[in-house]
Amino acid sequence: MHPLRAVRLLLPVLLLCSTLPAQADTVASVRSPDGTLTVELDLNGEGRLAYRVLRKGAPLVDDSRLGFILGNGRQLLRGLTLDTQALRSSDTTWELPWGERRVVREHYNELRASFVERDHDRRRFDVVVRVFDDGLGFRYEFPKQPALDEVQIQEELTEFAIAKPATAWWLPAFEWNREEYLYNRTPLSEVGVAQTPITLRTEDGTHIAIHEAALVDYAGMNLAKGDGGRLRAMLTPGSPAKVVRRTPFATPWRTLQIADRAGGLVESNLILNLNAPNALGDVSWFKPSKYVGVWWSLHLDTETWGTGPKHGATTANTKRYIDFAAKHGFRGVLVEGWNVGWDGDWFANGWQFDFAKPTPDYDLEGLAAYAKAKGVHLIGHHETACAVSHYERQMDAAFEKFARLGIDVVKTGYVCDAGQIERQDIAGGPVVREWHEGQFMSNHHLRVVQAAAKHRIAINAHEPIKDTGLRRTYPNWVSREGARGQEFNAWGNPPNPPEHEPNLVYTRMLAGPMDFTPGVLSLTGRNGQEIQNTLARQLADYVVLYSPVHMAADLPEHYAKFPEAFGFIREVPVDWQDTCAPAGEVGDYAVIARKDRNSEDWYLGAVNDEQRRSVSVPLDFLDPGRRYRAEIHRDGDDADFRGDKRFSYVREVREVTARDRLDLRLAPGGGTAIRFVRL
Repeated sequence: MHPLRAVRLLLPVLLLCSTLPAQADTVASVRSPDGTLTVELDLNGEGRLAYRVLRKGAPLVDDSRLGFILGNGRQLLRGLTLDTQALRSSDTTWELPWGERRVVREHYNELRASFVERDHDRRRFDVVVRVFDDGLGFRYEFPKQPALDEVQIQEELTEFAIAKPATAWWLPAFEWNREEYLYNRTPLSEVGVAQTPITLRTEDGTHIAIHEAALVDYAGMNLAKGDGGRLRAMLTPGSPAKVVRRTPFATPWRTLQIADRAGGLVESNLILNLNAPNALGDVSWFKPSKYVGVWWSLHLDTETWGTGPKHGATTANTKRYIDFAAKHGFRGVLVEGWNVGWDGDWFANGWQFDFAKPTPDYDLEGLAAYAKAKGVHLIGHHETACAVSHYERQMDAAFEKFARLGIDVVKTGYVCDAGQIERQDIAGGPVVREWHEGQFMSNHHLRVVQAAAKHRIAINAHEPIKDTGLRRTYPNWVSREGARGQEFNAWGNPPNPPEHEPNLVYTRMLAGPMDFTPGVLSLTGRNGQEIQNTLARQLADYVVLYSPVHMAADLPEHYAKFPEAFGFIREVPVDWQDTCAPAGEVGDYAVIARKDRNSEDWYLGAVNDEQRRSVSVPLDFLDPGRRYRAEIHRDGDDADFRGDKRFSYVREVREVTARDRLDLRLAPGGGTAIRFVRL
């Protein structure tokens, strides 16, 4: 059954479940460390459990149902009573081995409330709530118990009843092209079935992002529209149920990041803080870096993945990219189409891929040695075409071979229509279809990351499961796609509009790093299609859209035409000491500043929608009492994302301090990229 039909059938049941009798008693509560947020748990006369959130004493989230519909037992949502409760606090710091900042503060107050059924089997579960100054997370924890050995979850009844009218920025769920859609901007009351993160701005200007953290052995959560401002959890389908677990287990955290301004969402560490600490130990073998490679030409259709006269992954062509990388200081060279399996209709037959066998015109061993001699590393590529079980049977041997050759980053891919993941539990057995964000794929991605870690290999997943902060626990899961990337500028109909990156900053990027593949300075896609950016905007993306592995995606010959702009791409780091978001509005524009982890320099990126605007940015993020040389790459005065004005660009230099402000003039579809060199 299609999930949208399923939700239509389920909505009458959910509407009944959400009808709350007037009388409900608060049985437990917890406040944020600064006292701004309060979370209360209520039980009504029927023993139905709900939560609410207050901010500065005013309702932010009204009474919202908690509970489950089970496939192997009665609904777990009524007849509950509070058994025990406990409060605790934690205030620690921890260090990211790589990331948007080096040191993260983890400061929260926690409530653990245990609930048990009053009769029947007296099944029980805990609700654990952690409240930070910038938001909260809550999850269900099921202890081991005789009445609940195996739990088959048909639906999680978690709700988010936003108390005030709001504007929502959201992607549709359960569509064929996974996460690769443009964002809708609608009233909250008009949201359909949405993926997370979903970002809201209430009528009083409060910003809320709803998402999840620590998605492990569970189905991804989507949100279905209810009555008014109510959103209801809708788990990704699976078989025999959406989630099958044995007790004891915990669900992912359901998260709300909360801020007065859009930039406050960007600065939040809540998603990372709700994940378990590093399970891998020392991962200094992963080197954040930029890369080039055989990729953009494939989307331009000037080269092909499959073998033949236009094959991109040849020995000679790869040597050309290695030489280019070595000359300009890029660590990595990605080559797609290097292995056997791309010929024919690979989209429909991922079972033909061999992840260790190169094509006859690609000397993998020789190229790895050639790259090593020049201080460059090949980046591996494993496209599965969604034959996931086929890939799992080969991945250990493939990772072992890559590790031997010095290939320490692998880009994985899962290109197929949503709901068409191919699962085969026994070789030769039946093939079952799964969803990209179902429980099976949640477990698959962790199997890949854990197998790669044994060989000191980092993973950059495309067509992935959503990011929920697991890079804290597995720091070799360094980036992923999970949104509409640069390739849509080559052949998309339409290409990404100017507002796309200002949307991504406050939606998809709240989940974690994205391999957007910026840096196409030619600003031209297939058949002359114009990219709806300016030249300066392509530079700004390196600062605004975070990833510890960033591609310089354009062809080498195009970079030769723009030496000043290419100079910024060569210089900009991908690993940061600190990050702030001094200005911006969701979907309109974004200004992000980051301090280099390996120097005293700061960088600033600004990206704009289709409206020309001026933004005055305070430079108080710079170190006080120091002078900086601001190397500014900005839009020309006549720049515009349409026509030849896309290339109107100015580089200028001025001296600044932390007491100054910079007036950024952002063209339609434009941007600004600045390097602040401490003097």
